[in-house]
Amino acid sequence: MPPRPSQQGGAARGGGRGGGRGGTRGGPPPRTGPQLVGRGAQMTGTGGQPSGLPAAHVKTVGVRRRAYGVAGKKLTVHTNACEAKVPQGIIYHYDAIMTEKTLPPRFAMQLIKQLQLQPEFAPAGAYDGKKNLFMPHLIDMGGANSREYNIVMNGNSAPRNKPPRVFKIRITKVAEVNPEVLARFIDGGHALDESVQTALTALNVIIRMLPMQTHPFNSRSFFTDNEIRNVGHGLQLRRGYFQSLRPTFGRLLLNMDLSTGMFYRDGQAIDIALEVIGQRDPNTLSIARGLPDRVFKELERHLKNVRISVQPAGPGSPPNIVVISSLTKEGARSVVFSTKDGGSTNVASYFQRLSGHPLRYPDIVCAKTARGAVLPLERCSILPGQLARMQIPPDVTREMVEFSTKPPADRLNSIRNGFQVLGYGQSEYVRNFGLAIDERTFPMSIEARQLPPPQLLYGPGSKERVAKPRDGAWNMIDKKLYKPETIYRWAMVVFESSNRFRQDTALLVVRSFVEGCQSVGINVEERDPVIEWASGQGGVQQVATNAGGKCARKNNAGKGPDMILVILPDGGNDIYRAVKFFGDVAQGVATQCLKASKCNRAKPQYWANVCLKINPKLGGINLILDTAASANLSDPQNPTIVMGADVMHPAPGSDAPSFSAVVGSVDSQAVKYIPRTGAQRSRQEIIADLYTMAKDILISFSAYQKQVEKKAPQFCKPKRLLFFRDGVSEGQFGQVMEEEVAVLKICQELDMSPKITFIIVGKRHHYRYNRGEADKSGNCPAGTVVDSGITHPLEFDFYLQSHGGLLGTSRSAHYSVLYDDNIFSPDALQALCYLLCYIYARATRSVSIPAPVYYADIVCSRAKNHYDPNGVDLSDAASTVATENLQSFIDAFRPLHNSHKTKMYFMVSAIE
Repeated sequence: MPPRPSQQGGAARGGGRGGGRGGTRGGPPPRTGPQLVGRGAQMTGTGGQPSGLPAAHVKTVGVRRRAYGVAGKKLTVHTNACEAKVPQGIIYHYDAIMTEKTLPPRFAMQLIKQLQLQPEFAPAGAYDGKKNLFMPHLIDMGGANSREYNIVMNGNSAPRNKPPRVFKIRITKVAEVNPEVLARFIDGGHALDESVQTALTALNVIIRMLPMQTHPFNSRSFFTDNEIRNVGHGLQLRRGYFQSLRPTFGRLLLNMDLSTGMFYRDGQAIDIALEVIGQRDPNTLSIARGLPDRVFKELERHLKNVRISVQPAGPGSPPNIVVISSLTKEGARSVVFSTKDGGSTNVASYFQRLSGHPLRYPDIVCAKTARGAVLPLERCSILPGQLARMQIPPDVTREMVEFSTKPPADRLNSIRNGFQVLGYGQSEYVRNFGLAIDERTFPMSIEARQLPPPQLLYGPGSKERVAKPRDGAWNMIDKKLYKPETIYRWAMVVFESSNRFRQDTALLVVRSFVEGCQSVGINVEERDPVIEWASGQGGVQQVATNAGGKCARKNNAGKGPDMILVILPDGGNDIYRAVKFFGDVAQGVATQCLKASKCNRAKPQYWANVCLKINPKLGGINLILDTAASANLSDPQNPTIVMGADVMHPAPGSDAPSFSAVVGSVDSQAVKYIPRTGAQRSRQEIIADLYTMAKDILISFSAYQKQVEKKAPQFCKPKRLLFFRDGVSEGQFGQVMEEEVAVLKICQELDMSPKITFIIVGKRHHYRYNRGEADKSGNCPAGTVVDSGITHPLEFDFYLQSHGGLLGTSRSAHYSVLYDDNIFSPDALQALCYLLCYIYARATRSVSIPAPVYYADIVCSRAKNHYDPNGVDLSDAASTVATENLQSFIDAFRPLHNSHKTKMYFMVSAIE
């Protein structure tokens, strides 16, 4: 586990104040690295894997590690990491401040490289592209701690190819970093304080310095042009490499992984603009010829901040490099500007005079720079190697998954090739600091264990009530749902033409649906439901209301439908959103959306899967853990409530609100969950309304225990609260501890004092596993747990791969125990987390994270459906940053209908 809050932690053994840094270009004397295992580390397991416990006096953010797990079958797995040696001696930390306005990181790197040609900077240090410069020696600044340097950049290097310019850089000494603190941290004898974090950062900057100068990069990865796939929308995918130095107990590791970057496709700007809007004729880029405003805004969002070259910049001049700030709605022929001689001309005439050739498309939109220059798209080219920081288009997601997918063995081989790309052995910066990466130890062997799966219990009508998972999977053959609901009244709404989805097709779907429900134990009283056809253009809510009204009039009770089955055409996302707003927010009726192309003549397995979503929506329970497996959760003497929480942020470039969600169990088996959700300030990670959400769920838990399960009053209040939190980066653990854990402790206001265990669940790490005795996909088996060898030097954490592999390389979930009043043993907590991965209601497979976390994630993703589809458009937030506008988006968020607050309305089908 990497230390917090740094995203790129690293650690070092080392000691002493290494002096003798020379000021000559020949470089310093060799630095000798220490042993890889820290002092006092106890050597256990295969491969000399060190493990041990931190000193009792060391302060931690989360729970200090108390022990290691021992339960399960022992395994040895290979992981995508190798060992690293780090230097002895002091690392000198400087601020490098550019007096110019903020410069692009790549150009700032060029300035620092030019600066380090001066003799006092030899041997060269490492720069992070922002303001941090780390040196292997003191810079001679004439006895001062700060000095300003003038760097002359020639026309080929300066922005926009202007004549040579002088840039001022002020270098100021900040601190001396002693790697000895890293040695103590790795040994479990030193807290993760600022000195350790700075040293971790320094080491990662050092290994990044060379590839940052030769490859496109983001915060943690570098991308090559060896593997590229064009995916439409003016975008392409590129293969890249992630790298990070990570400390674990007793040693430092280099974690390397494959990554995928989404880039703007390079080429003629006019061709790429057409690809973005899905057209072929350049004239469709003209507002005057009917380019819709919505499409114009989409194109402008796509091209904003993209670097382009413009031909010609003048007779005999090289291409001019500029950045697109916006687009003009007028064509080049209509944009007029003043000339130096006091006259005026339009952009089309100006470019014709420069090149001697008229524009072919003088009426289409133009690019505009921050300085106001207007440029015809046909004279612009998008430069290669530019990362696209935007939300992935839905139809690109599948291609990205496919492009990123590699079986475990192939993935390790590809990563091994990355050592040559990243060039640790050739990096002068790595050598200057005496840092060394032992590539021979890749991949590393570490100890793991395989936990046994639980048995699952289905309904009394089953021929075979107990399911015994194998490789994380089971089936519904001869099984009925544990607590099936009854559908008394329902209706079908078809948003497909009657020619493509005929009456006989609709009746076949009705019959198949009823048979599918019966097969799993759901009783359907209504066999001849109302069927309503609609076009889906502008009247979704009205059509659904009409269907519900007809259903009510048809039944003697005069009640509306229990559910509405909705048939959607391919690409019916707008209809889907309107349907969900109608059902979840406006009317409080269960809705199940199906694609017309999928449900027509679907097989029984399809309908069984649909029923797994419908039953929880109606209030039913699909399955529970058997008595032996659930004993720790369903102990009547210790009522336990399980909560899951997540926060989902808007796409890059958007200022739409973030959405938060908390779900909580209400039953003794911890399989029935109720949701709470809300909108909050954009990109705020802390759940703003956690107090109200948690309070509502706790009250509902007690009410359910009393009214439904008929518990005695003393056993209706929870004595244990297990809280699983998703979406928190390591740097925010302390803030979550101070704010969210503190909020949960306020339960005493409700006369409840449950013991709290608060666990962060993450999947953004880059450790992957491989072993000889793998499952069919080549992955480690479901239940593989790792709690040593790659885990945090001080704190209680572990990696659990709870699901069987399907395609590519499976990713385990990383569990960090932030707070633990229940004092769980490693074995008990690891087993409990694993069990919760088997109760995900809509699947017959274990999932990769505990079900309550998964549910919270789904509730967050569905929060966008809480806006009236005829009102607020969240996409409008992409171009606004005003606080009052954000507040208007938050105010427009509509709460969940009361009837849905006690049901798992968020169970969704394939289209959802």
